[in-house]
Formats: sequence, C-alpha cells, structure tokens
Amino acid sequence: MKSIAIGFAVLALGTTSALAAEAWKEAEVGGVKIFTDAKGMTLYTYDKDAKGKSNCYDKCAANWPPLKAEAGAKDEGEWTVIKRTDGSKMWAYDGKPLYTFVKDKKAGDTAGDGVADVWHVAKAD
Repeated sequence: MKSIAIGFAVLALGTTSALAAEAWKEAEVGGVKIFTDAKGMTLYTYDKDAKGKSNCYDKCAANWPPLKAEAGAKDEGEWTVIKRTDGSKMWAYDGKPLYTFVKDKKAGDTAGDGVADVWHVAKAD
C-alpha cells in the first residue's frame, strides 16, 4: 500500500513539472536566447510591474496577454507562479511577470520589444 502511495506522489510531481516545462521554452532569435510560450511566441517583461506582481490589466492585458499558469502549476527554480488581482495565475521569471504581445503573429516575432520603452523581450541567461 505504501508503494502505491509513493507511486502516486511521484506521478503527481512529474505531472506538475510537466505543466511547468510545457508553459515556456527557450528559443534563439537573431543569435539571442529568449523565452517563448509553448507555441513559440515571444515572452516580454513590463517595467511597470513590481517583483512578483503584475500591473498589466484591462486594455493592457488585452494587448499583452499574461502567460497563464494552469491550475496546479508550481514554482520551479527561477520560474514562479504569481496570483493576479482577478484570481487567475500567471508565470514570472526571476520575479518578472511574463506576457505575449497581440501584434506578434508568428513564432519568432518580436514586435513588442521596446514598445513605449517599457516592454522588453524576456531573455534567457
């Protein structure tokens, strides 16, 4: 019985890690390693966010959709799950909430980089 419980615990941990790993990935654009969502769309940070707190709502979030964290997603290293004021959850890297940009039409597009001098491509270390 104990081994069955341990097996379920390992399965649950594996599922949570899989959720986290499937939310984002690394890509190379113009010789620079960046973060993208699971579909290869560029992720961005917003200078007006506080560490671990999103300040992008309403019209901002319509143009810059947050990188949604699925129910049950757990922090993984520098990747953390933060709660938004509407109760939804999103991913952050090194405390910086992450977003996509509606004007990016295909994987590898970086049209949001530098918008209003406050949006920046999320770069991998």
